[in-house]
Amino acid sequence: MKKIKKMLFFSLIVIFTASCDDAIEIVQDGEINNETSFKTVANLRSYLNGDIYGRVDIGNEIAFTSIFTDEVGVGPSNGGQALELHRYFFNANDGYAEAIWLNNYTIINRVNRLIEVSNLVVTTNPTDEAEKQSILAEARTLRALSYLKLMTYYSEDMSDDSALGVLLLDFVPTIDTKLPRVANSQIYNLMEGDLLFAENNLLPSSVNYKYVTANLVNAIRARMYLYRKDYVLAKQYAQAVITGSGLSLSNTAQYTQMWRDLAQGEVIFAASRPSAGAWSNVASNFFFNTTTATGGAFLDMGRNLFNELGSVSGDIRRTVFVDGTSTIDATYLTNPNYINSDVLVIDKYPGKASQPLRNDLKLFRLSEMYFILAECEVGGATPNLVQAATYIQAVRTARNTVAQPLPVYGTPQAAWADILLERRKELCFEGHRYIDIKRLGALANASIDRNITDDIINSTPLTLPVTDYRFTFPIPQSEIAGNLQLQQQQNTGY
Repeated sequence: MKKIKKMLFFSLIVIFTASCDDAIEIVQDGEINNETSFKTVANLRSYLNGDIYGRVDIGNEIAFTSIFTDEVGVGPSNGGQALELHRYFFNANDGYAEAIWLNNYTIINRVNRLIEVSNLVVTTNPTDEAEKQSILAEARTLRALSYLKLMTYYSEDMSDDSALGVLLLDFVPTIDTKLPRVANSQIYNLMEGDLLFAENNLLPSSVNYKYVTANLVNAIRARMYLYRKDYVLAKQYAQAVITGSGLSLSNTAQYTQMWRDLAQGEVIFAASRPSAGAWSNVASNFFFNTTTATGGAFLDMGRNLFNELGSVSGDIRRTVFVDGTSTIDATYLTNPNYINSDVLVIDKYPGKASQPLRNDLKLFRLSEMYFILAECEVGGATPNLVQAATYIQAVRTARNTVAQPLPVYGTPQAAWADILLERRKELCFEGHRYIDIKRLGALANASIDRNITDDIINSTPLTLPVTDYRFTFPIPQSEIAGNLQLQQQQNTGY
């Protein structure tokens, strides 16, 4: 996890209001520090690109999910990294719980400031006004995305509109602002308003997948409504992405290029991480040096995930996601007490030429939309298991050298289990597995699925019940210390 300056959210407000200093000590090109600098539409664009887009980051989500669930095992170069979290020690002082909260509220706070200062920019022609509204549309989309991530981790039940959500912040707060958590419905209302504004105000020229596009707006809606179990709207917006994006599920060559940042492939939205500059390195969540067996792997691929990737002949994901320098030791199959010497090298983020641990962060991809459609067919008012199977078949065929057979689901539970399995393989190391188990585990009769070789201590539990309180994040203790009313609104178990 990248190092951040630990501070309370409301301490951040003080700094933000006074000087707009960066809470995580990264100065981006185009950062603007006071309202007197906002005089033109170009100033607004500079602030959006430099101080909001640059903060969109799922590195902590990827790391937490991989470590806590079943995506990684203890690597050969591990000197104690991530072992407590890997062994399910998770509480309100956890650094990931704090970092994800802080990063997303920093984005929300920056967007609120952009909205406020946009009133200082007076346009005199329709072209400038359209650009100004499009800038606000992009910013509000990123605010909705940040709220979606906060709800994903900190709401105990995203499908219950009356359950507690997070803090509703749609203004630039003052030094003495103290906010309570509000109902999920209030957060969703803000998100829906932001996304509707984006739909109505994004310029048609907004098509670069590393910025907000109409496809991203619909992808956020599709995921949000899926998590809310509103299958009608989730299906509507997932289909809108598939039919409106012009993208298709990638073949073998395109899929490989996509992960090496050589082509867009089926990426709907990616946070750009160029080679030059002080950007985060996603593969540094697993490696010290390079994504190879000798690159200092302190975490490597979980054995059961590795086995699943190789369970179907011709599946290209084993080759794409596992580096060729990996060493595979099968002794554990006959001796469960054996300390294995595997190095199952995670290569989903192979790096850029001059930055071996750095890749663009792919927040939304087309395959997820197919999985959303499959869930909608199973979870809808009239389940259609055959149609759900066709969506899973489409992804499997795209990921194989030959066409794959249509799955046959005898029960909804079998369908849920197969969807969860395919999401596990396709979306590994992208930050989905934790929330997927929380959402689908009970329906699929499945949970964390580790191998005994994933830890150097063989007695470490291999799973958790899907009802375990740790499938929801705690409100960070540092946040509660600055806002004591949240102490009465802490999530269950913490």
